[in-house]
Amino acid sequence: MNSDARFWDRAAEKYARSPIKDVGSYEYTLERTRSFLPPHANVLEAGCGTGTTALRLAGSVADILGTDISGAMIAIARRKLLEPDAPANVTFEIASLDDESLPEGPFDAVLAFNILHLPRNLDAALSALGRRVRPGGLFISKTVCLSDSPYRLLRPVLGLMKLAGKAPHVLFLSRQFLEDRVRGHGFEIVETGDFPASPPCHFIVARRMA
Repeated sequence: MNSDARFWDRAAEKYARSPIKDVGSYEYTLERTRSFLPPHANVLEAGCGTGTTALRLAGSVADILGTDISGAMIAIARRKLLEPDAPANVTFEIASLDDESLPEGPFDAVLAFNILHLPRNLDAALSALGRRVRPGGLFISKTVCLSDSPYRLLRPVLGLMKLAGKAPHVLFLSRQFLEDRVRGHGFEIVETGDFPASPPCHFIVARRMA
């Protein structure tokens, strides 16, 4: 198990108990995402955490598979599937953002919410995720872009916290850089937005070119 997985395993129970910080932005993210997902879609959500978003979107698609690097997060997500009103079209698996462990697909849509600022190698992660999207399919993401906010000044502090095991690996991305990298992996961007605006959590909908 790598250090990133260990960090999120330790954080899983506290993460599961924590309320959503900005409910309005979260609900709007779900609304915009649903507007792009056809009822017949088979969907992969990478970095699903404890499964809340996958479960919320399940009623809008044919099936959804949530993956996460943390086995503890996936265990919590699977417990939610035991609840009486849990949707039957959701499954959860442990997988990193790489070609070796992600399910092959292809999928009609791949989702990556609050995850693209965390991989050690953004291009490798985008490449692996992009290959899971069928031609003409969608890649939908939302990513905190710390370089476009005063939070960029926290970079040295987060570096020290990471060394002490108190923080995960974090990429300080800008919105422009992120969009450029998404395009560089064979996608045409069709919608963007920032919700919340500070620090900008940048929402991107992109279509895979044939």
